[in-house]
Amino acid sequence: MINPLRGMKDLTFDESQRFNHIIEVATTIAKRYGYSYIETPILEETALFKRSVGDSSDIVSKEMYQFEDKGGNDVCMRPEGTAGVVRAFVSAKLDRQPIKQKFYYYGPMFRYERPQKGRLREFHQFGCESFGEALVYEDFTIITMISQIFEALGIGFDLQINSLGCTTCMPPYKQNLVTFLSTIKESLCDDCNRRIDTNPIRVLDCKNKTCQSLLADSPKLIDNLCQSCDSDFKKLTKLLDNAHITYTVDTNLVRGLDYYNKTAFEFVSNDIDIGSQSAIAGGGRYDKLVEYLDGKPTPAIGFAIGIERIMPLVKMPEQIREGIYLGAMSEDAVERLFDLATEKRKETKVTVEYNSKGFKSHMKGVDKAKARYAVLIGENELANDTVWMKDLESKEETTLPMHVFKASL
Repeated sequence: MINPLRGMKDLTFDESQRFNHIIEVATTIAKRYGYSYIETPILEETALFKRSVGDSSDIVSKEMYQFEDKGGNDVCMRPEGTAGVVRAFVSAKLDRQPIKQKFYYYGPMFRYERPQKGRLREFHQFGCESFGEALVYEDFTIITMISQIFEALGIGFDLQINSLGCTTCMPPYKQNLVTFLSTIKESLCDDCNRRIDTNPIRVLDCKNKTCQSLLADSPKLIDNLCQSCDSDFKKLTKLLDNAHITYTVDTNLVRGLDYYNKTAFEFVSNDIDIGSQSAIAGGGRYDKLVEYLDGKPTPAIGFAIGIERIMPLVKMPEQIREGIYLGAMSEDAVERLFDLATEKRKETKVTVEYNSKGFKSHMKGVDKAKARYAVLIGENELANDTVWMKDLESKEETTLPMHVFKASL
C-alpha cells in the first residue's frame, strides 16, 4: 500500500466539511470588507522568497522545497502566500494604479520541517493582503476582520501586538540590540548566534526557553520608536480599546518573516488540541515589500490564518436537511428517476438510489443523505405517472403528478 508522504495529509470526510466551512466563513467576511479573490501559482522562482522573506529566515535557510526544474530554473514550492500575491500585484502593474487593492486567497503552502500536530509539511492558509493604505486605521480594520472570522467560527483567541518600527527607528535599535546580545552571546543557542550576524531582530523570536529568559532584559523596540511609529501604535491601541478588543503588547513579537515593519500581530490559542504551536493567525504591515520586488513604493498590510491549526477549534453549525432523495420501490420505476434527478439538480441537491428497495430501507437512506424531501416511485405511482413525497421537516406527505413535481420546490 502506498501511503502519503511524511508531513502530508489527506483531507476527507468530516475534515473536508470542516475545511470548506472555514473557507466559506472567511471568504464571506473578507468580501464584506471589500476583498476580491486572487490565485497565485504554487511554484515560483526561489529568488522571490529570498528577496521577500529573507535569506536569514528559517523558511529560506532550512525549510523550502527548492529544486532545479527541467529548464534549469531555480524554483520552489511556495512556503507562504504574501510574497506571491505581491509579485502578482507588481506583475499586473497594479502598483501603478491610483486605486487601493484588496485580495484574499487560500490554498496549500509547503515547508520541509519536522511534522507535528498542527504543523505539516503541506499545510493550508487563508490570507488577505491590502495595498495602498498607509493609515493605521487599516491595521485596526484588518485585526477587526480576523476577530470577526474567529467569532463566526466559534474560536476563542488572545491577541498579541507589537510595533517593529520603520527605517528611521529600526537601525539604531538594531545597534543597541546587538550590543546587548554580545554580552550574553555565549549562553545563547546556535540559531541565535547565527542570527546576531544576519538578522539580530529574529533573536527575539527564539522559542528556546533559556534564550527567552536571557532576553528578558533586552532593549525593547517599542521603547525606541520614532515619533511617527509611536503615534501610530498608540492610535492602534486606542482603536482596539474603543472596540473592546482585548490585546497584550508583546515586545518580543517580531514574526518569522523579514519583510514586516510597524504593526505586527498574532492571534494565539492555548487550546491543547492544536499541538505545540499556539499561533492560529498572524500578520502585519509590510510597507517596503512592493518596492523590494521592483514595484512602486506602496504601503501594504496582510495576514494569514493557519487552517490546520484552527480546524480542531471550529464549532461546526448543526447540519440541516437539504435537497431531495429519489428512490424506486420496483425495478420498472428505477429508470424514471434519472429524468427527475436531471431536472431537479438544476435547483437543488439530489441523491439517487439506483437499487429498488422497500419503504423502510429508503427512509434509512433519506436519513443517511440528510435530505429534506423523500421522493419515491412505486408500482402505483408508476402506473399513475405520480410521485410520493414527504417533507422530513414538516412531516407532510403528498402525492403529486410527475410534471407538477418537476416544477415544484
